[in-house]
Amino acid sequence: MTSVPVPTPDTDGEPQRRPTLTPRELEILRLWLRSESKTVAASDLRISLGTINTHLIRIRAKYAAAGRPVADKSGLLIRALQDGLVSLAEL
Repeated sequence: MTSVPVPTPDTDGEPQRRPTLTPRELEILRLWLRSESKTVAASDLRISLGTINTHLIRIRAKYAAAGRPVADKSGLLIRALQDGLVSLAEL
């Protein structure tokens, strides 16, 4: 799992590390952030809830490996906004 620097410095002045997400991980993350629930996102993508969960676990693991762990949907939303993966207009 590789990560690239993000220009925004964190609290200690070091650049934040952004994990490299696959196109499918990005698609699932974006849809889930816009959806009411994982179940709705799974239905929209015509995949199982387990598949959604697997992708979200991998995304969280990549953020943790980059030193930027997240525990919940709001944390992932903040990271996605910080990293330019999603905009407020998309939500």
